[in-house]
Amino acid sequence: MDLKDYIRSIPDYPKKGILFRDITTLIKNEKAFSYCIDLIVKKSKNFSFNKIAAIESRGFVFASAVSYLVRKPFIMLRKKNKLPAETYSVDFELEYGTASIEVHKDSIEKNDNVLIIDDLIATGGTAEAAAKLVKISEGNVAGFIFVINLFDLDGNDNLKKKNYKVENLIEFPGH
Repeated sequence: MDLKDYIRSIPDYPKKGILFRDITTLIKNEKAFSYCIDLIVKKSKNFSFNKIAAIESRGFVFASAVSYLVRKPFIMLRKKNKLPAETYSVDFELEYGTASIEVHKDSIEKNDNVLIIDDLIATGGTAEAAAKLVKISEGNVAGFIFVINLFDLDGNDNLKKKNYKVENLIEFPGH
């Protein structure tokens, strides 16, 4: 099965010049979604980790299923002011704006090895912010798994230059 066949491309969304890679067409197909989750589980075996974190919100779709299958705790990295208890927060740049993500201070313990899962990597700003949250929490970044790598936007390469282990399921150009 080629997962690329289940990704819809939408030009000029959310703003002009962005070619949005839509995963809703993948997750609405039970065979494609199951295959995708199985691939992530298989790739997760290349990492040593005791917790899984995902970035709001599309990352939750994939990471929660993987968390269930590999029997590891799931940590939500959420947008600012969405978590009710005390949080750590990191601001970062997106390819089309700025944002903040947070994690509960009690979600990641000292020396936890955290695998970060998300639907897509573009410039890497969100992924780097996620890594900072893990480090602020005194955890270690075991690595990243992305469903889609937009290879010409260099996020994947930037993470690797910072010595992070990265796995991707499929690749597309970003433009």
